[in-house]
Amino acid sequence: MPSESAHKIHICRTVSLPDPVKLTRYLKVPEFGPRILFFSGGTALNPLSRALVRYTHNSIHLVTPFDSGGSSAKLRNTFKMPAVGDMRSRLMALADQSVKGNPEIYNLFAYRLPKDEDREKLKSILMRMADGHHPLVRSIHDPMRKIVCSYITAFARKMPEDFDLRGASMGNLILAAGYFSHNRHIDPVIFLFSKLAEVRGMVRPIMNKYLHLVSRLENGEILLGQHELTGKETPAIESPVQEIYLSSSLKKPAPIYPRLKEKVRRLIQDAELICYPMGSFYSSLMANLLPRDAGSAIARNECPKIYIPNTGHDPEEKGTNLRQRVEILLYYLHQSAGKKHKDSQLLNFVLLDKDHELYKGGVDVSGIERLGVKVIEAPLVDPENRPFLNADFLLERLLSMV
Repeated sequence: MPSESAHKIHICRTVSLPDPVKLTRYLKVPEFGPRILFFSGGTALNPLSRALVRYTHNSIHLVTPFDSGGSSAKLRNTFKMPAVGDMRSRLMALADQSVKGNPEIYNLFAYRLPKDEDREKLKSILMRMADGHHPLVRSIHDPMRKIVCSYITAFARKMPEDFDLRGASMGNLILAAGYFSHNRHIDPVIFLFSKLAEVRGMVRPIMNKYLHLVSRLENGEILLGQHELTGKETPAIESPVQEIYLSSSLKKPAPIYPRLKEKVRRLIQDAELICYPMGSFYSSLMANLLPRDAGSAIARNECPKIYIPNTGHDPEEKGTNLRQRVEILLYYLHQSAGKKHKDSQLLNFVLLDKDHELYKGGVDVSGIERLGVKVIEAPLVDPENRPFLNADFLLERLLSMV
């Protein structure tokens, strides 16, 4: 414990990228690895997360709960709750899948009910799981099996008669049941979920609220819901994004500016490195920065802040180049802060592959650095998986900055 007279001082230092000594230390004792915080959502960060657990068990993942597409949208719309699919996906990416973990729990949480069975058959499968008779549940040892069964039973009781179970993720259903059981609070069930699946990191929603992502395009079109923006379930947007905001209603989609909870602000302020990673530019990254106080919490933390742009195609980035995307990132960070901060308090570095052809719209290094942001170029893509970033190449640079 620090003494009462302990105080903080600011130290500047030079680091090597990569730093083999640091990396060896983290690999040897990941339990004491660094607190790297990621603002993200979706699945783009999952490959990196699976590699990350070899280096640190202390990473922090703030995930958007505004997803309005896919199977988690059924839960979100039926129960007026935050979307849990991206949280479940990240928890699974961080779970210990070795013999030291709980593979039986992992297998259940990763299981999806069949898409081609009728309603009665799907209900029968769910009730077999609730009773502990389904092979996936029967393989789990007590007392974990009893806990899992109690949550599945709770969901079955809460589920409307006409709820569509086709393709439903069991992990999502269990998270939803925990949300109900804990008076519509998601953190307690995520904590339990993390313990059961031996998750090597912390996953939290940026907000525990049922809110909607609204997008206004430059052509005046208004898109209601995250799924309308991503180009996955609907056609890709035909006009660049002008702005995004949160709304409590889709009938009257007026902007609202909810505040972060104090515990989320503390997570941001205590991180040893803050990363704005690859992923859907607006719906995964910018959406996380919409709540008030996110920017001010970032500004109060003097750790390095780094942006990792997408390689390849992201339909949400239509009409922008990399310098413009850096400017957009800074815009939303400042908007969230609510008061004046220096750009350097919000963003310090952009980490790029040396092959600039990977980046949509081109790369203007001097233009980015005129914004006060240092560009770091390194080999991040291997030829076999081009244009996707190699998780190990990327982590070697990120971890060396802590």
